[in-house]
Amino acid sequence: MTAFDPPDGALAAVTHPDPYPYYAALAQRQAPVYDERLGLWVVAHPATVRAILANPDCRVRPPREPVPAALAGPAGDVFGALARMNDGARHALPKAVLLEGLAALPGDVVAAHALRTAAALLAGPVDAAVLTSFAFDVPVGTVASLLGCADAPVAGLVRRFVAGLAPRADAAAIAAAHDATTALLALQGAGPAPLLDAVLDGARRHGWTDTAAVRANVLGLLSQTYEATAGLVGNAIVARLRGDARPTAELVDAVLRTDPPVQNTRRFTAAPVSIAGVRIEADQTLLLVLAAAGEPFGHGRHACPGQALARAVAVHALAVLQEQGALPGVAWRYRASPNGRLPEFMERGEG
Repeated sequence: MTAFDPPDGALAAVTHPDPYPYYAALAQRQAPVYDERLGLWVVAHPATVRAILANPDCRVRPPREPVPAALAGPAGDVFGALARMNDGARHALPKAVLLEGLAALPGDVVAAHALRTAAALLAGPVDAAVLTSFAFDVPVGTVASLLGCADAPVAGLVRRFVAGLAPRADAAAIAAAHDATTALLALQGAGPAPLLDAVLDGARRHGWTDTAAVRANVLGLLSQTYEATAGLVGNAIVARLRGDARPTAELVDAVLRTDPPVQNTRRFTAAPVSIAGVRIEADQTLLLVLAAAGEPFGHGRHACPGQALARAVAVHALAVLQEQGALPGVAWRYRASPNGRLPEFMERGEG
């Protein structure tokens, strides 16, 4: 496959060298299109994507399986409590608390934690391996620091948690996710924790007394950061390697528009729905191509609450990297993922 070959479908586009001409063509179709091979409906037109995201009968999880049966245990308990995996009241209250807590976090506090985390990861020469670990570890390390657990091996624990939630995770990966979940919950608040404190204060003000659910959603901030913000940092590094010399904040904003880290999401019909003139029955899966629709953080009630934090972390991380001087001459490929555009860097000629 070369950059001039179209991707083999919407899921393959996530890791294609240049999926954007394909996305542009896909976005011209206003009505959903059923993909027989994938067994789901593909939607990319901006207005149609937004309509589905606003439709209460298009849920974030299949109504018959709100938590994957294979996840039974600590990881499944956290999964089931996450705002982004729920609709209605189980989504609205946690979302409001998270938004309020994140909004209360001062920008200079975020900057201090992000700059310190980024600088610590660039203590030696910068090569391809360092760039990859930098992209993944700065975001999760910054949020871990804000949650009071910065001195622990959080990145590895979050990696195991995320891997266990993958649809094709095997029994060993799920067991590792359970262990990681228990460890991550125990680490929260081990040190100064401005973000955790802000979220807990918001929970008290809103009367949200389910402490386990609060802490589950705080863990969710770590897992979302691990891939989404890592993709934003990584794709900004790719833009630099391609010669984009604009100021760091402008670069990050441009990447969000033109090479976003979250390429798609899914919705599941709880009842028959009519979308752009197409009737879709209950128990159907919709693949919403956010990268084609121009919605890098989603839209409506399930828009990502951490988008301002993600942008700030990426801007500060790129600023620290820029202070190191010219980037090494490296290549990149994209990590296998159903949703995220996550570059991994490698020496030229490798792979």
